[in-house]
Amino acid sequence: MTNKDEISKVWDEAAEAWSDFVRTGKDYYREYLNNPATFELIGNIRGKRVLDLACGEGYNTRILAKKGAKVTAVDFSPATIEIARQKKAEENLGIIYLVRDASDLRDLPSDHFDLVTCFMSLQDIEHLGKAVSEAARVLRPKGRFIFSIPHPCFERIVKDSKGWRNSSGIRFGENEYTGRPEIVSAQEDYFDSVKYEVLWTMERLGKPFKTISFHRTLTENFQAIYEAGLMVQRLVEPRPIAEGIAKHQPMEKHFKTPQSIVIEVIKPKTEG
Repeated sequence: MTNKDEISKVWDEAAEAWSDFVRTGKDYYREYLNNPATFELIGNIRGKRVLDLACGEGYNTRILAKKGAKVTAVDFSPATIEIARQKKAEENLGIIYLVRDASDLRDLPSDHFDLVTCFMSLQDIEHLGKAVSEAARVLRPKGRFIFSIPHPCFERIVKDSKGWRNSSGIRFGENEYTGRPEIVSAQEDYFDSVKYEVLWTMERLGKPFKTISFHRTLTENFQAIYEAGLMVQRLVEPRPIAEGIAKHQPMEKHFKTPQSIVIEVIKPKTEG
């Protein structure tokens, strides 16, 4: 069991570096792979009430608001929410930012939001079932929950003397720039659910940092959806858009092997 304060503290410490990474165009997997696919699923949200879970510094939250949605956004890291609020003051988009754990939204109304989103963050939330259940509770009937996660079938997790580490072009495994292998001690078993550190040390970062994440199988993710009473509508395995490959050649590998998965679920309309 992980202490919630431990994970929140890690993200507080990473907040400035993460914000720089996102806001200066260095997060090109977001821009050229995950966001295009996710926002295509989201579609027209003008006038809709949207809740953005684990919003971080608010990059995608602001996109939702600019598309005309009435947006509430939550994150359990006070430092990242403070950075998001500073940007909000500059742009006046009417976003409500709250420091909340996505797995405990007790002060948000039930059956209220038209859409709940979670962009590449559900894997960073320890209590998956509770988070999905809360998303279901706050959705109105026929409301949608759209989330993206690293593709669990292709996520590379390795173990060294200090524990589990993510290897997706960050520190272990194949370097995304040179293509040369780096030190890897052992390959993680897909069926093992593990907590691991993500060591962000790519050259394009202004400052290295680390975060904590959780590897879960497809079965675990879909079981959480089932137990929350939600129904899967669509599933997408994004490919990078042409502009991304042209600018960042290492992304080309994800035209053959998916980096992520985007899932859209719906809250059924109750009878009576």
